[in-house]
Amino acid sequence: MNEVKTIVANIKKGIIAPIYFLMGEEPYFIDIISDYIEDHVLQEDQKGFDQIVLYGQDVSVPAIIDYARRFPMMSDHQVIIVKEAQNLKNTIDQLVPYVENPTPTTVLVFCYKYDKLDARKKLLKTLQKNKDCVLLESKKLYENQIATWLPDVLKKKHLSIQSKAIQMLVDFLGTDLSRIQNEVNKLALIVPENTQVTPDIIEKNIGISKEFNNYELKSAIAVNDSYKVTRILKHFADNPKDNPLVMTLTVLYGYFQQLLGFHGLTDQSEKNVMATLKVPIFGIKDLRSGAQHYPMKRVSAIIAALREIDLKSKGLGATNNLTEADLRKELIIMLSAQ
Repeated sequence: MNEVKTIVANIKKGIIAPIYFLMGEEPYFIDIISDYIEDHVLQEDQKGFDQIVLYGQDVSVPAIIDYARRFPMMSDHQVIIVKEAQNLKNTIDQLVPYVENPTPTTVLVFCYKYDKLDARKKLLKTLQKNKDCVLLESKKLYENQIATWLPDVLKKKHLSIQSKAIQMLVDFLGTDLSRIQNEVNKLALIVPENTQVTPDIIEKNIGISKEFNNYELKSAIAVNDSYKVTRILKHFADNPKDNPLVMTLTVLYGYFQQLLGFHGLTDQSEKNVMATLKVPIFGIKDLRSGAQHYPMKRVSAIIAALREIDLKSKGLGATNNLTEADLRKELIIMLSAQ
C-alpha cells in the first residue's frame, strides 16, 4: 500500500517514469495507478492526440513498441496504457530491448493483472535492473491489512468506521477491495461527512443484518453459544440469496484455520498473533475464546467436515442429491456437536 502511495505521490510531483509495469493478484492497486496516470498525466485537450489505451488480446508486443517509439504531438509526453497485458504472457519477453532503452517522452503502462512475470524471464530481471522503470507487484491484502486500509479510504471521504463494522464488511464481501470500495462510495453518497460508520449504518445502507451475519456467527461459535449459532444459520437458510452458503463456508473455514494456527503458537501475544496469523487486533478475542472451547483435535475435525460440506455443495462426494438446505442442516448439526 505504501508503495502505491509513493508511486502516485511521485506522479503528482511530476516525477514520471517511462515504464510502469504493474502486475499481481490484486487488481485494485493496479487500477489505482493506471487510472491516475490516465486521468492526470495529460490535460484533457491533449489526450485525443497523445493518449491511447490498448488491450493485450488485441495487440502484439512489437506493435506496442512501435507506438511507444513515436513522439508526442501536443504535449511533453505520450501515454500508452496496455490493459489485460497478461494476455501477452507468451511473448512479453520481446519487450526487453525497449525496457533497456525506453523512449523518454513516452509513458508506457502495463496492467498485468491476476498474474506476475516468471522469475526466469529476462524481462523481470531487465525491469529490476533499470531504475528508471517502476515495477509493482500488487499483492492481495490480509484481513489485518484491510483493517488498516479501510479507515484510510473512508478518511478521504471524511468518514470513520467502528472495528465491528469493518469486520462485518470483510466477512460479507471478503477481501475483494474493489467491492469494498464500491460500498464505501455508496456510503459516502448517503451519510453526512464526519459520520462514524457503525453496524447500524452498514445494516441500513448495505443490507447486512447487524444481528444475523458472518461476524456474529464467528463470535457465537467462539464462545460456543450453540443457540445463537443455530439461530443465525437458520436465518441464513431462510435468506439464502443474502447469505450464500459458499460465503459462510469460506468465513468458517478461515476462522478455524486461524484457530488451528493459534493453537500451534507458543507465543500467543497480540503482536505475534497479528504478525503470524495476519489477524486484525479486534479478531484476536474470538481466537482466544475459541481456543478455550475447541481443542486442536476438534478444530481439525471441523475443518475436515467443512471441506466435505464444500465438496458436496459442488456436487462432489455426495451419495445422494443433497440440496443446499440439506447441507445447511448438516452444517448446523456439525457445529452443534460437542
